[in-house]
Amino acid sequence: MCGRYALFRWNPAFAALPGFPADQRAQWNISPHDSVLMLRNAEGQREVARARWGLTPPWLTDMSRTPAHARAETVAEQPMFREAFRLRRCLLPANGFYEWRGTTRKRPFWLTPGEGSSLFFAAIWEAFPVDENVYLSVAVVTQAAASQRRPLILDAEGQEAWLNPETPVHTLQALLAGAQAPLRERPLANLVNDPKLNAPECLTPG
Repeated sequence: MCGRYALFRWNPAFAALPGFPADQRAQWNISPHDSVLMLRNAEGQREVARARWGLTPPWLTDMSRTPAHARAETVAEQPMFREAFRLRRCLLPANGFYEWRGTTRKRPFWLTPGEGSSLFFAAIWEAFPVDENVYLSVAVVTQAAASQRRPLILDAEGQEAWLNPETPVHTLQALLAGAQAPLRERPLANLVNDPKLNAPECLTPG
């Protein structure tokens, strides 16, 4: 399961979008419950917003149940996700994500389309009102991959379709069932195992 990812580099066009935080800093080790950036459609234009990684529908009463992931196979039907899938789709920008593999001792790997590349995960979002404030939250859509589940990575065409509120359901279903994006990977040292470490050392080769 993709439980960590990183966003430490973004292009000027992305940073120029409405809502991009002026104080945004590099994040080398993003975990569930952290604050993340999401890209969504807002009244016909692209907008960047901060959200908590862990979906929090407004009807939720058990705050221990805020899922960070939604499975591509069931996101359209599960009560927790189906309305957000239909009405509140978004993208999470990233430079890559981490994956741990092994039987006795798991080893971290860094996965990315290519060094210096950026990518977007398909995601869904919710708004949770508290008093006079409204908090945003997200869940990453994941696909099965061998013994792991990886985030659904969309190309430019898929990103347009995912964000477009008029995209028909059959097109969305095709995106959910699409082939895994080709990724490069390299083994890392165990420094990234510490979720409190937020520095370039997370990518130290193993």
